[in-house]
Amino acid sequence: MILLIAAAVAAAAPAPAACPDVVTSEAFVCRALAASKSGQPEAAAQAFEQAAEAQNENEAEKARAWAAAGNMWIAANQPGKAAIALDKALASPQLQAEQRGEALLDRARAAEAQNDLKTARAKVSEATQTISEDPFLWYFSAALAIREGNAATAKSAVQRAMTLAPDDPTVLFEAGHVFQFAGEPDQARTFWNRVDQLDHNGPMGKAAREAMAMLPAVPPADGDAGPPAKPAPVPQPKS
Repeated sequence: MILLIAAAVAAAAPAPAACPDVVTSEAFVCRALAASKSGQPEAAAQAFEQAAEAQNENEAEKARAWAAAGNMWIAANQPGKAAIALDKALASPQLQAEQRGEALLDRARAAEAQNDLKTARAKVSEATQTISEDPFLWYFSAALAIREGNAATAKSAVQRAMTLAPDDPTVLFEAGHVFQFAGEPDQARTFWNRVDQLDHNGPMGKAAREAMAMLPAVPPADGDAGPPAKPAPVPQPKS
């Protein structure tokens, strides 16, 4: 999720290895990208916020920095701070098209993490206007629908995600959850089997096998029903 917005923010920033020790928006963006690359999302979020606050000339870059900060706060498991940063980004008319759609999706993720499902659904619906070809949008919509208790929406959303990313193990794994939630364990098993095939030695394959182990046992096929029953005695004619 960070890629689209951060790529735009980083376009004018110096290389992370040469981040200058000055108080400028570009320098803070450089530090944010370096922190993100080294697996420090909280430090990255703070640096993106500093970049936004230091940006006094380019409103578009300011909005993108706030959006990137929000994304990093989500990665740092701090949805409250993410919501604040993303609301600042979305308040700017300079955040447009796909960048706005990605920020809306992140805002939905922050809301869901705060158990504000109504806001999450509203932001997802708004995001579809610009990023309807993003499979993660529909993946998240399906997961959100499960929390909302809406099986029909969950199935519709995950099917859209699979259309856009038919061989993505993460999407297929979520499809298994959706159909299990919808009361269709056989269909869930089909998707999880596919995940196992695609990522047998990876974490998704392992998770799929564990999920299948919790499904109801498959009834034996007709040919495996055990020894045949003894035939009923043939009625004999009365003498």
